[in-house]
Amino acid sequence: MSEPAMKKLSFLDRFLTLWIFLAMIIGVTLGYFAPWVKDLIDRFQIGTTSIPIAIGLILMMYPPLAKVKYEELPRVFKNVKILAISLIQNWVIGPILMFILAVIFLRGHQGFMEGLIMIGLARCIAMVIVWNELARGDTEYCAGLVAFNSIFQILFFSVYAYIFITVLPKAMGLTQGTAVPITIGQIAVSVFIYLGIPFIAGLITRYSLIKIKDKIWYQEKFIPRISPITLIALLFTIVVMFSIKGDYIVKNPFNVILIAIPLVIYFVIMFFVSYFMSYKMGANYEQSTSLSFTAASNNFELAIAVAVAVFGIGSDQAFAAVIGPLVEVPVLISLVNVALKLKQTWFEAKCFK
Repeated sequence: MSEPAMKKLSFLDRFLTLWIFLAMIIGVTLGYFAPWVKDLIDRFQIGTTSIPIAIGLILMMYPPLAKVKYEELPRVFKNVKILAISLIQNWVIGPILMFILAVIFLRGHQGFMEGLIMIGLARCIAMVIVWNELARGDTEYCAGLVAFNSIFQILFFSVYAYIFITVLPKAMGLTQGTAVPITIGQIAVSVFIYLGIPFIAGLITRYSLIKIKDKIWYQEKFIPRISPITLIALLFTIVVMFSIKGDYIVKNPFNVILIAIPLVIYFVIMFFVSYFMSYKMGANYEQSTSLSFTAASNNFELAIAVAVAVFGIGSDQAFAAVIGPLVEVPVLISLVNVALKLKQTWFEAKCFK
């Protein structure tokens, strides 16, 4: 990012990477040295849904979704080329790549392997909105792609889970095949909690305040006031997530690293492959960024919920699913910086040629 652009950023924005790593360290420290914190967080749980994490995610996504110009969403769905790219990236390349990496790195650890495969099947509907916001992607395209993914997730997650966890491993002689009895209704609940609530809040906020005031006041006064909520909620969510598993991370570093290696490779490959595809297809920076972060991110809330519901909270599958967001956060925040650099080297440089 250029020097003038850096000066325009708030103190919180400018040192975001530092704050995120500090939040991770604080979370792990609390989880290991103050186990009562985890016990306190666990009290606020309904089924497999952690209320503190749900609140953090909803607050985190509310400002970006309040910025969306919903009247422009039809433009996104009219762009068949962009939707086709997203469909291929999310529902063909992503699941297959994660399956291959899980088999290569974790074939001797069935539970970890199945947990990793599950992460690859759960396409992102939440955190991507934040990564896209930080990387200055197209908010309308991101919201449209997330809605597109949500529909596919509700309809096809169960089918994909059956193919990639039950059928393929058994056919390849890797496992005996594990049944994953997850219903469309359960997936719909997860989508509503983590996307529906902030989506509805953003929609109501935009149209009600513009009607009461006007668009200029809304964009120039209201949006800047609520924008810091995203980063504050992100840091809060990171502290909570890492404190829940701080003890596991310290006591089982080898298992964490074992799962983290294929995850890091997955996030990086998905990001750069998606970015290159988007760039070559003629997408601009904002569209390419939205497509790439949508493809590289995953719906860890759904992966964790399914792993806990099917295999149990103490299972290797659940452990692998929980490690997913712990790895995704630092890798994706690094890729935010990469995206901003690509804007200068690929797109802005292209404009001056």
